[in-house]
Amino acid sequence: MIKQLRVTVLSENTAGARGLLSEHGLAFWLEADGRNILFDTGQGMVLTHNAKALGIDLASTSDVVLSHGHFDHTGGLLDALKSFRRAKAYLHPSALQPKFSKGADGVMQPVGSPVPRLDHVSSHLEDVVLTTAPVELADGVWVTGEIPRATGFEDTGGPFYTDEKCTTADPLIDDQALYIQTPKGIVVFLGCAHAGLVNTVDYVARLTRQEHLYAVLGGMHLVRASDERISKSSDAMERRNVQVIGPAHCTGRNAAMHLWRRFPDRCVECTAGARIVLE
Repeated sequence: MIKQLRVTVLSENTAGARGLLSEHGLAFWLEADGRNILFDTGQGMVLTHNAKALGIDLASTSDVVLSHGHFDHTGGLLDALKSFRRAKAYLHPSALQPKFSKGADGVMQPVGSPVPRLDHVSSHLEDVVLTTAPVELADGVWVTGEIPRATGFEDTGGPFYTDEKCTTADPLIDDQALYIQTPKGIVVFLGCAHAGLVNTVDYVARLTRQEHLYAVLGGMHLVRASDERISKSSDAMERRNVQVIGPAHCTGRNAAMHLWRRFPDRCVECTAGARIVLE
């Protein structure tokens, strides 16, 4: 169990303080009883700048966890690797495989990681752990691995593909979450929740055998979601009695506004530079 957990948002779509930069991406810096965890790395345009501005030494990283392989979560990895002294990386085996999306205009766009192969990562790290099933990083700190898709109303949240012609849908099985056991309860960190927000929190609840979760922070990928899906996702936060809700990145304006209206005393800012203490 982690007794003291401090969270700093290093990369997000908006910046919340002077001297910080924003980008379409997400990265969390987690200080967990002396263990420093980098959860995602954003696109790579702001990570090192914001870390320096916020007084965070990326060289002290103990672990780097990639929620999935999209560029806005893995783009800062190569720069971050240059700083690491002794860090372990946790990612799904398919995270670095080619990934594509199709825009509203029908044009294909590559959306995969700029890290082309696993050996580009492993040569700079103490170890690389491939996560298909739950893996414990430290006492009370876990990566979910693949998340079962159980609900009938959730999908990956966009037109994602594994080939350049955009003919084979990408199920994004590499999508995973990080969860930490604290005295107040379970804290869940999301990259994009491509597996579905409800699928993710329900899976964490099942893994931990906890009906209620204390906090859920990160991207919820409800940016294209219907009102029904947003409502059901919000209901899940109530059902799990989540006390700290941090919608960020790909959550989308409509979903974020819905959550802030429904849970005004539970929602917290997750803009770049935000610091959240969970202890």
